[in-house]
Amino acid sequence: MNTFQQTLLFSALTSFAVVLLTMPSLIKVARMKHLVDEPGEQRKLHHRSVPTIGGIILFAAIIFSYALWFPKGEVMADGDAGYRELYRLMGTAYGDFKFVIAAMVLLFFIGVKDDIIGFSPVKKLVGHMIVAYILVVMAGIRITDMRGILGFYELPYAVSVAFSFFVYVVVVNAMNLIDGVDGLAGGVGLIASIAYGTWFYLAGEVSLALLSFVLAGALAAFLVFNTHPARVFMGDSGSLIIGAILAVLAMKVVEQDTARLPVKLRQLPTPIFAMSVLAYPLIDTLRVFVVRMVKGTSPFTADRNHIHHRLLALGLGHRGTALAIYVYALSIIGLSLVTRKWHPNIGLMVLGSTALALALLPFAWPKQAKT
Repeated sequence: MNTFQQTLLFSALTSFAVVLLTMPSLIKVARMKHLVDEPGEQRKLHHRSVPTIGGIILFAAIIFSYALWFPKGEVMADGDAGYRELYRLMGTAYGDFKFVIAAMVLLFFIGVKDDIIGFSPVKKLVGHMIVAYILVVMAGIRITDMRGILGFYELPYAVSVAFSFFVYVVVVNAMNLIDGVDGLAGGVGLIASIAYGTWFYLAGEVSLALLSFVLAGALAAFLVFNTHPARVFMGDSGSLIIGAILAVLAMKVVEQDTARLPVKLRQLPTPIFAMSVLAYPLIDTLRVFVVRMVKGTSPFTADRNHIHHRLLALGLGHRGTALAIYVYALSIIGLSLVTRKWHPNIGLMVLGSTALALALLPFAWPKQAKT
């Protein structure tokens, strides 16, 4: 096992251990301080009080593990061949470190405030715009080339910035909206982080693979406490950070130099792979927004019209619903690999239509009769 592989393994194990060992204490404190979500509203699916600030531990585990295992420049300069190779592979991603940390800290405070005392939509939007500015403009984490998707190639700077702002906002809010069933957001985030982490590992992108597997380790441990019946919810403090990290990873995948990938993956259009990994949250959010606007209501009005609500109504239960959506997510990722040699627009059409058809399939079944 080389230095790169050791770093990824130990970083994931570290974030896993931090969440696993500290979450029970947070749950206890949250119950003592009554920082819980009470059942009662029609759209809520739980029947007992559940702590809502699990994102605090996720944030701590991700920040701690990412910083702990991020290679140090002075160590690399001392003649350690393994670390020098690690440093070479990191390339420009090394400079993203401080901006990613800054963005996560700001999102953490936004999420915690919203979880505990609430946050007005306008203030939350302003916060998201600041985070997007840090990531897109200051860090330069943006989409500059669409690789021929829908006829678009290199994007003008202003278009690139605006589109990247849009991608960030959509992904963050999509991850927040699917957090409605025990184990769902955490499981979908785990699948996405492993998929992106594997991509960056194969491309030799150390910093991005590190961030991916740190997130994966934290989410794997979180699912121990969030699988039905959930003992803790991640809250906005968790879903916003997960969404932001996945948005960063998705944009980095789109920008990836495919020449550094194994030969079999070089023909896979990077935007298609990036979208396939996040297919479920994107499709579910798009469908819900369209349905709400057709009904004449605000697209931001909470309801029980998500895909996971429908699967519950069909009698799958929390675990069955989460498992069905995990299979959906993995299937779409697999399909993107199958279509990698096709023309990008044909691949996009097949992938998009398949993802949409599968997402709409539960609505073709009649609801389970109540007894």
